[in-house]
Amino acid sequence: MGDADNGGETDDSDDRPSLAEQRGVDGHVYQPAEDSALLAKAAIDDLDSPQHVLEVGTGSGWVAEQVADETTARVVGSDLNPYACRQARERGIDTVRADLLAPFAADSFDAILFNPPYLPTEPDNEWDDWMEHALSGGTDGRRLIVPFLDDVGRVLTTDGAVYLLVSSLTGYEIVVDLAEDAGFETTEITQESYPFEVLSVLRLTQ
Repeated sequence: MGDADNGGETDDSDDRPSLAEQRGVDGHVYQPAEDSALLAKAAIDDLDSPQHVLEVGTGSGWVAEQVADETTARVVGSDLNPYACRQARERGIDTVRADLLAPFAADSFDAILFNPPYLPTEPDNEWDDWMEHALSGGTDGRRLIVPFLDDVGRVLTTDGAVYLLVSSLTGYEIVVDLAEDAGFETTEITQESYPFEVLSVLRLTQ
């Protein structure tokens, strides 16, 4: 996702650029970027004959499409954003409108991918639109990481793996500790550095 910039303070909130504008994106759906490519490649290279794969927060469905094209797995996407669900379906990805993992049954997937909204954002800089939901991780960048880790073990098969994109902006070691507290063993399988952050993909296994 590039650099983090919460912008300067202003007395007129109507003039304040949205987080999406600060990030140089527009529209209702987050489109593929360097974090998307890193997650897709890491998962594809690491997966061992998966049968059922879920991408949480699928956005445009690009990552899910890469996995579907490069493996023999049945790939499902989920997203709370109805515009994202539509785009992912247009790519041929079966997509469920869902809040994280809520509708999925126990032991449903042997691989689960998640590129969470991770940009730390002060409440005063939040704008209530779908792109903001795709970008903002709350004040600490972990707004959705915590509930995801609390529930993902339920949906994952015993020998399955979670592939979680983590930015240094969210506190890498804190995320590792949260995953371990949730009962996972963590392995960093790839990392790339950018001017304002380091992106990593963690493999989580039970």
